[in-house]
Amino acid sequence: MKKLLSVLLGVGISIGAFAQETSFGVKAGVNLGKYSNVPDDMKDYQKMNPSFYLTGYADLPVAPQFSIQPGLSLQGKGSKFSYDGNDLGGSVTRNVLDVEIPVNAVYYIPTGGSGSVFLGAGPYAAYSLSGKMKTKGNIGDFGAEGESDIDFGGDDRDQNAFDFGLNFMAGYRLAGGFTINAGYGLGLANLSPSDNGDNKFSNRVLSFGVGFQL
Repeated sequence: MKKLLSVLLGVGISIGAFAQETSFGVKAGVNLGKYSNVPDDMKDYQKMNPSFYLTGYADLPVAPQFSIQPGLSLQGKGSKFSYDGNDLGGSVTRNVLDVEIPVNAVYYIPTGGSGSVFLGAGPYAAYSLSGKMKTKGNIGDFGAEGESDIDFGGDDRDQNAFDFGLNFMAGYRLAGGFTINAGYGLGLANLSPSDNGDNKFSNRVLSFGVGFQL
């Protein structure tokens, strides 16, 4: 009985120590989004679509220099196609706002008293809250100039709402808690509502930003 109590006490002390080290952070910055697997005749026209991200997260230590970071994030995604030539001059932009739940495993590499480098990766799940498609200029058969909502529901939807994939992250955390962040989101879900394999496309998002971790 005494041994069992000792073990339970030791586990409790360990959990308490980790709980005391738990920190919380927020980060924000620029997203550069595009789609994978676009048709060959459109690849040369695709550009990175600038947007934003805002993420809140908890940093839960599970071992020395190693943490799990669950979070909640607003992510601007989408893509842009810019046409110039062959009597065309304009652009088609898809702006999509997702709510995303990432869970990253993060490893910290101390660099002395000034702070630490961190590297991380993990899965994410996301759901599209809203979207707009903007068409500008003369783009011929690619669409009429104007703005329209992207439909995420029903049989006639323009794009699937659910997304999932993998996140990769790297950055530097200063001793005071200020962070510099870079990341890459590798979407694995097919966003096309069509069953045609040639129409499949997924999110690709490169991000840069800053944050603060208490």
